[in-house]
Amino acid sequence: MNERERKDTSVNEGWNPPDLGGKVAVVTGASRGVGRGIALALGAAGATVYVTGRSTRDGERTEGLPGTVDDTADEVTRRGGKGIALRCDHGVEADNEALAERVRADQGRLDLLVNNAWGGYERSSEVRFDAAFWEQPMWRYDLFERSLRAQYDVTRRLAPLMIPQQSGLVVGISFSDGDIYLGQVGYDVFKSASDRMCRGFASDLRKRGVAALSLHPGFVRTERVEAAWEAMGSGPASVVHSPEYVGRAICLLLADPDVMERSGKVLSTGDLAAEYGFDDVDGRRPPAFRLEGRMSLATRMHRLNKVVGATGQPQQ
Repeated sequence: MNERERKDTSVNEGWNPPDLGGKVAVVTGASRGVGRGIALALGAAGATVYVTGRSTRDGERTEGLPGTVDDTADEVTRRGGKGIALRCDHGVEADNEALAERVRADQGRLDLLVNNAWGGYERSSEVRFDAAFWEQPMWRYDLFERSLRAQYDVTRRLAPLMIPQQSGLVVGISFSDGDIYLGQVGYDVFKSASDRMCRGFASDLRKRGVAALSLHPGFVRTERVEAAWEAMGSGPASVVHSPEYVGRAICLLLADPDVMERSGKVLSTGDLAAEYGFDDVDGRRPPAFRLEGRMSLATRMHRLNKVVGATGQPQQ
């Protein structure tokens, strides 16, 4: 058993992480939720992970929510990887450039970029998330637009760190479900646009040996969702999974020698679990999440927001 496995046998029980020692990753929006889960899974696989976000231990936290980039980076290191915390507002171009320069100076390369940061759920308690479009304030549209623009800017700055080695992976964390409307015009448009943008990244990067794809989590048991269940006095939904379930999928994608065959595609965590044969941290293997027969994401998020009194983000 190697050092990484000795440090984390309890976490890795029921899952055999690929050896990602020597791999360098950037995970945006990793103070909490899905971003944190992805970073921790990468740490358990031995990767060096740059953890970015706006919440820091000694500074401000996004909307007062728990979790910081420092906490996540420390846990990445405890799991057996190397966690590096960087305070970064991805809506600010100077912050993105500073991130790229830091990774270039430290590592001279990059193997994985996970675009998880998404500020579109902020201020959700102010106006119903699932209100009709004519009742929606423009600031909500602007939050969506700023989030997508941030993903574009981060990727255009970090992809050049992958191109020289003719390898690498860009993963966009998003959600859509075919032609099913997500329940809110702006949300539906920008989530679909995120998938489409990854397809465009893949087209430009394919000849450089770099893959790009979209990954859809299901209904994730984040800090916000747990708070909502506690307030409602209800237990977890049967379809829920942990943030690390998403991270395990990404670890195996990064280790897959045939990942270029998936470039440009939209994948789901549940489908990858079935294909790669991995389980969630509780030993379950939730299937891919589908909206058929369930309320829209916008309606579900509004109900969570109403109970918690803050933003709700079932996915990320």
